[in-house]
Amino acid sequence: MTHWIIAPIVLPALLAPFIVLAARYHIGIQRAFSLAGVAALVVIAAALAWGVSDGSIHLYQLGDWAAPFGIVLVGDRLSTLMVLLTAVLALFVLLYAIGSGWDERGRHFHALFQFQLMGIMGAFLTGDLFNLFVFFEVLLIASYGLMIHAGGNARLHAGVQYVLFNLIGSTLFLFALGAIYAETGTLNMADLAQRVALIGPEETVGIRVASVLLLLVFAIKAAVVPLHFWLPSSYAEAPAPVAALFAIMTKVGAYAIIRVYTLIFPPDLAVTQGLHGLWLLPAALVSLAIGMIGVMAAKRLDRLVAFAVIGSMAMVMVSIALFTPTSIAAALYYIIHSTLAAAALFLICDLVRTGRGNVDITPQIPMAGAALTAALFFVGAIAMAGLPPLSGFLGKLLVLNAAFGTDKVAWVWVIVLASSLISILGFARAGSVLFWKAHGVTRDDNPRTMARPAALSYVAVGGLIALLAAHTVFAGQVHGYTSKIAEQLFAPEPYISTVLDTAGKLSKPSKEAH
Repeated sequence: MTHWIIAPIVLPALLAPFIVLAARYHIGIQRAFSLAGVAALVVIAAALAWGVSDGSIHLYQLGDWAAPFGIVLVGDRLSTLMVLLTAVLALFVLLYAIGSGWDERGRHFHALFQFQLMGIMGAFLTGDLFNLFVFFEVLLIASYGLMIHAGGNARLHAGVQYVLFNLIGSTLFLFALGAIYAETGTLNMADLAQRVALIGPEETVGIRVASVLLLLVFAIKAAVVPLHFWLPSSYAEAPAPVAALFAIMTKVGAYAIIRVYTLIFPPDLAVTQGLHGLWLLPAALVSLAIGMIGVMAAKRLDRLVAFAVIGSMAMVMVSIALFTPTSIAAALYYIIHSTLAAAALFLICDLVRTGRGNVDITPQIPMAGAALTAALFFVGAIAMAGLPPLSGFLGKLLVLNAAFGTDKVAWVWVIVLASSLISILGFARAGSVLFWKAHGVTRDDNPRTMARPAALSYVAVGGLIALLAAHTVFAGQVHGYTSKIAEQLFAPEPYISTVLDTAGKLSKPSKEAH
């Protein structure tokens, strides 16, 4: 048993109250400890990902209680990849928050930021459905505090809408957990995988209902149509660093679907066969169309990016809905891409707001630092729209390739290609108005003192863009790794045996513990 698995949860959980109690009135100390904590998270996450890269499964049993009676944390290729992605994203987001001064515009930003990381890390590492619910609630509480950071009526209204939708999801989650526990007597994922497979055909009603309810819950988190209404306003009104961090939040829903519907309710399970794929693919295709139409119609840059997030999540869900190793590998590659691209674009929105005073897609006076901001927007827009040569183009090719051999291949190809064209037009319209037509407006038409974004803000955005470039250059290696993740997901026996068959393993330290 390795104790490092719990570190990504414990570290932010300890930092958050320390920041509140010991450094409440010292922003410099808050920044130092928060930044050091996130940097340490990156190192720990990289070490965890390296430790399981050979296909091994790492297990941590809280209180030394064996599953299914105790709480377990499990590190495999999928969970550690998501933990590493979250830690790297958080580092650049935090740098931007410090550089732009967003962390000074309200109270307890850094403490809430750490609690948010705790919830995200816990959701990725937990091996128990009830604790997945618990970490979802930690996410909800911390994300609401971050969303209304710095105040404002629009932000408060969007935050209330966000909480209400997610409370509906939490309620459905509890119903699903109750149904599962009533049918199986356990909520440990590995134990569930064994017990659900033993349910006879005459006793499937409860577990089928629970399977559908869980899919609804995770679809709310992933903003799939018709459960997407909370996202555009929530992400658009949130502070820019918060919206950038939220780029990983929708991926929690995608991760949960991948984990639950390859481990507990796999595609070949007779009692739930076809349930999760019956409407998920059509809903994902509709989400893709709506997201890109929203990109074309948006009148503000932040809402344009929010609708682009819906579209990018829909692309992920299209690939997941096919439920093959090839499609899951493509989805994981695209998850990395869309997380980095969406975060970069939300931060670029704030650069535009700083330089122009607003993010309305209307001609105005040239902004401060327009050349560098325009260049960053150009790269981010290419990535999000899926144009070559960046990783968005490669990710879409992988998704389209995964659709071959299915009866929905024509629908997938037509909607993906058409929505890509619409997104290109939407981003081109926004970029031309913001950075080109601005030169047709004189300063006398709209006199205003322009601010220049801080250098650290550009460093943070540039770092995310550099990661997108690296994701493109090393696409072969990354896709090879996501293919190994998919193979591991569709052969869950080592996961199950590691979590449940631990007798004798705790009497002596394992190699992973060192």
